[in-house]
This record gives sequence, C-alpha cells and structure tokens, in this order.
Amino acid sequence: MKKLVELSNEEARKHFLKGSSYFNGDMPSYISFEPILAEVEAVLNGGYYSAFKSANPNDYSGVNYNFVANKDGKLAWRPYELIHPAIYVSLVNVLCDPENWLLVTKRLSEFDGCAIDCCSAPVLSLDNQTDVAKQIRSWWQSVEQQSLIYSMEFSHVLHTDVIDCYGSLYTHSISWALHGKENAKNNKRNKSLLGNKIDWHFQASRYGQTNGISQGSVLMDFVAEIVLGYVDELINHTLHDQTDFRILRYRDDYRIFANSSDDRAEEILKIVSDSLRSVGMKLGVSKTFLSRNVVEGSIKPDKMAGIDLQDLGEANAKTIQKQLLRLHSFGQRFPNCGTLRRLVSEFHSKISKQAEKPDDLEVQVAIAADIGFVSPSTFPAVAGILSHLISLASTEEKSRLWTKVCKKMRRVPYNGYLEIWLQRVTQPKAVGIPFNSDERICQIVNGETPNLWENGWIRCDGLKDALKVSKIVVGSAVDTPELVQPEEVELFKKNAWAY
Repeated sequence: MKKLVELSNEEARKHFLKGSSYFNGDMPSYISFEPILAEVEAVLNGGYYSAFKSANPNDYSGVNYNFVANKDGKLAWRPYELIHPAIYVSLVNVLCDPENWLLVTKRLSEFDGCAIDCCSAPVLSLDNQTDVAKQIRSWWQSVEQQSLIYSMEFSHVLHTDVIDCYGSLYTHSISWALHGKENAKNNKRNKSLLGNKIDWHFQASRYGQTNGISQGSVLMDFVAEIVLGYVDELINHTLHDQTDFRILRYRDDYRIFANSSDDRAEEILKIVSDSLRSVGMKLGVSKTFLSRNVVEGSIKPDKMAGIDLQDLGEANAKTIQKQLLRLHSFGQRFPNCGTLRRLVSEFHSKISKQAEKPDDLEVQVAIAADIGFVSPSTFPAVAGILSHLISLASTEEKSRLWTKVCKKMRRVPYNGYLEIWLQRVTQPKAVGIPFNSDERICQIVNGETPNLWENGWIRCDGLKDALKVSKIVVGSAVDTPELVQPEEVELFKKNAWAY
C-alpha cells in the first residue's frame, strides 16, 4: 500500500487517468470510461481544455453528467457526477505538472501532525487488490484501531460529520488551502496561480458555480483532502499546543476524544464547526453524538450487530430462506450500512455454490429483492444473489421472476445506478429481457447515443470525436454471463472487516 502523495507526478497522472479512478464505484464489466480518457489525453497532449474551446463552458449547463444512487429506497439520494472528461484530463494535467505536484504534496505534508490525525490520505494498491479496497483497509487500520487505543487515554468520544461535503465545498477555498487565504485573495485573478487554475476547472464544469465539486472519483477525493487538510490547519491554529484531546478525521468524518466532561468535547466541536464553515461546510446535527465509553463508541452499532450475525446464525437458521430472513431483518435495523453490504457480499459468495433449484425459490427471490429495495446501496451484490437464484429456474420461470424483480425495483425513485445493475442481470442471452431505461448510460449500452456531457463549447472536432459516448461500452451486455460472479462486485471482499 502506498500513499498517493508519495508518487511522482507521472505516476500520479497515470493513476488519475485509470477508469477506476475517474469513477470509483462498481460498474458492470462491459462499461469502462478508460477508452474515452485515453483518447482525450491523446488530443490534449498535456495541455488544458481552454485551448480547445470556442465558448466558455461556464455558460453551459450539463457540462458534467449526473446520475443518482438511492440511499434508502425512498427520498434520500447520493448524486454521482461524472466530470466532463476534457475538463477532468485537463485538471489532471494541471495537478500533475512537475512544479504543481511538488507544491501540492509539500502543502499536504504541512497539514500533518498536531492534534488532528488525518486517516484518509488516498492510497493505491501495489498488488492485485483494488485501490478502493486498500483505502478501506487504511480506514480500518487508522481510524477504528486507533480509536480503540485511545480508550486507554480518554473517557469520551464525540462523533460528527459534514453534511454534503463535496456539494458544499467553496471552490475558492482550494486556493486558500494551497497558497494561504490572504495571498490567494490578493491574487484571485492571477492566471498562473495553481489554486485559481483548479478553481476555474470546477467552475467550468459546473455552470460557473463556486460551491461544490463533483463526487465519485479519486481525483475529487484528493482535492477534498486538500481543503479538509487546510481546515485541520485552522483547527490546530485555534487550539495551539493544547494536549488534553485528540481528533481523528477520515475525510469528512470526525472523532473527538477528550476527558472528564462533555463540555470539553463540545467546546472542540464548536471550533471544528467554525473552521469548516469558513470553507462552506457545516456539520450534521443528526449524525453528531457523544459516547462516554470510548471502546463502545469507537465501533459502529451496525458493526457490533454484524459480529453476532457473521455466520448468519447457521446453527439455528439452517436453510437459505432463514438466512435470507436474518439478512433482511438486519437490513431493516441498519439499512444501507457498511456491515450489511459486507454480509450481503459474503452471502453472494456462499449462494453461488448452490447447484439445485430449491422448492422455495420464489420466496428466496422475494426476500433478496426486498433487501435490495430497502437498501439500494447493496444492489450490485443483491443482483449477484438474484442472478444465481433465478438461473436455477426454467426459461419461462426466469422471465417471470426477473419481470417481477424489475417491476419492484423500479418503484425505487430516482436511481439510475440501480438501473445500470438491473440491466446487467436482465440483458444476458440466457435471460433475454429487453431493458429500456431513462438512465442514459443504460441507453448507451443499448446502442443509443444520448449526450452524457455538453460539448457545445468545444471547437475541436478531434476532441469531440474522442468524447463519443459509445466508447464507454467495451463489451456486449447480451454476451455477458448470466451469473454475476462474486469478484465482479466484491470490491471489499479481502478487507471485509473494514466495514
């Protein structure tokens, strides 16, 4: 495992231009953004998007592409934003310029130390594990384990996190973080200032807005860390050399450790809140809580409950239906939590070994589908479970079951991400159900050519050709195997206990 800031500028460029860095969630194997990134990189040839524009992209809406993942099956959504590839590659070129990369990495190193331990420095894999898995392993080692160690020193732990961190980030604060607030304000029109260049890239991609950056890529995580590291510096400056507390931060999640009274932890919380507000962010009251036992407060409730459910209670729940019901009950208590994703993923691995059609197949399908309905974030693994269960049915019965699953899942509002995975499990020849969707990525897989990104501001035909959306389809959905194999969706399998 290696920290991103330890890479050379060229190594960092290569890392950022991977398809899995551009969008760091699960996608079916026949979808990849890497071909477009490679062709755009070749056209830009180390340059910036501004050399290829006929108009200001700030004046265009829809420059980035947004799609939604539903978080609770109802009205809670997580927006994913695919930044325009030309602006994305241009931003990579800006950051990975040798002098700029040196400045950024040096500045990030200056944020280290004092009272705040940052546990979310982006890392990458040096073996066959995914970079996301490595990041999760880093979280487990740095946050949860260190929290338990702090139980020897402190009596209280206060948890809090930022509401809509990426969507609320004030883009001018990127320049403040890199160059200092006063210097950045005095040079806010300086075209050579790195912070301004980064800021203008975000404004270009988001209709000229100065609040919010895209969510869903390694590069955006990296930029967010620059600003959050600056916030760490502000907090440290306010608290000076005080030593009666510690703060662990994983991205926008804070754990404040203190002794003796609730007042001290809450006093530090106010300083954290004030520092975050200066860059446009605010803390979520509903997710702020204090525990007077650090060991208990360091482990999330869903994880503690998941330990009891680790084997799905096979001693008592011997049938697949009963084990699914235990998963379903857990999902009702802790919908969309990390532990549920781990348990569903492990159950997917187990169920994939079942070879005979059970008598209660339709019941199993119904329970599994409802787990995905209540907790849509689990759906890639739930889709794998369903693909195996329904594969055991007759051809006629397959069509009937998948049709019922699709009808149920389409009641989940505004969930383009879920539809991408519904398409994955219904399109293979062995299933053969036509899948029509308003989600543009699904339409592209079906051979249509809707726009993902607004390109009206681009004058270069070569760049427009590199951006043809058909290039994201690198395989045939129809020829994809009927069964979703565990390795296709289990990004975190090897580090499951990180959840």
